[in-house]
Amino acid sequence: MALWMERGSEPKTESEIADLEAISALKESAALELKEKGNEFVKKGKKHYQEAIDCYSRAINQKVLNDQDTSVLFSNKAHVNLLLGNYRRAVTEAQDAIKLSPANVKAYYRAAKACLSLNLLSEAKSYCESGIGKDPSNEELKKLAKQIDLKKMVQEQREAQVSKALVQAKDLVSAIEGRSLKIGKAMYRELTGLRKPELDKNGILHWPVLLLYAEKVVPLYRGIKKTIIPVKLLNFTMRLVLVCICLRPKLSIIF
Repeated sequence: MALWMERGSEPKTESEIADLEAISALKESAALELKEKGNEFVKKGKKHYQEAIDCYSRAINQKVLNDQDTSVLFSNKAHVNLLLGNYRRAVTEAQDAIKLSPANVKAYYRAAKACLSLNLLSEAKSYCESGIGKDPSNEELKKLAKQIDLKKMVQEQREAQVSKALVQAKDLVSAIEGRSLKIGKAMYRELTGLRKPELDKNGILHWPVLLLYAEKVVPLYRGIKKTIIPVKLLNFTMRLVLVCICLRPKLSIIF
């Protein structure tokens, strides 16, 4: 019988060939049964997802199914890993599915969705386009492509804002250093970050200024009466601040 054949030897008799075909049929039946069992585990919910993956893996390891059926198994594993949040593993499984069957549209969708979750927008868009190329009427892929485009646009806008802010910060530092100005720590920590020096297009520095002046008279020592409270945060140029000092010498100014 074929069960007792030496490893590497070819079947010679009709009986041996029949035995091998029977064994192969049993393995194929077992693989398909494992696939269906995996599908049932997915339907049962998250607690059974790992069991579903195990069933799909065991079906693949039978190595008796054709490429298309094996591709479906890899795609199913990608689907379950997506549900579990294992996005990198989902990408790998989807890639294996596509290699075996380039017509597996679900594999493209799952690869694109996993890449989107990983913020790999270029890769996600590429998988979407490939999937739509295979199935131009696929609405799920079209919807996902729109989501990718929107996220990419938002990301590009954010990157542009960050780049602009960095350039402005460098220009501001250069302007301050060029004027040989030294800036110490803020006296009022809660105001830090609300206002910052600005450099306009004409190269003029605008400084945020906190003006403090006496509003209520209270005795301090030897008859000298004075107290100061913050009134308003204003954005003045240094020239205006100097005018204020000249007009009202007792004005307390905190930069």
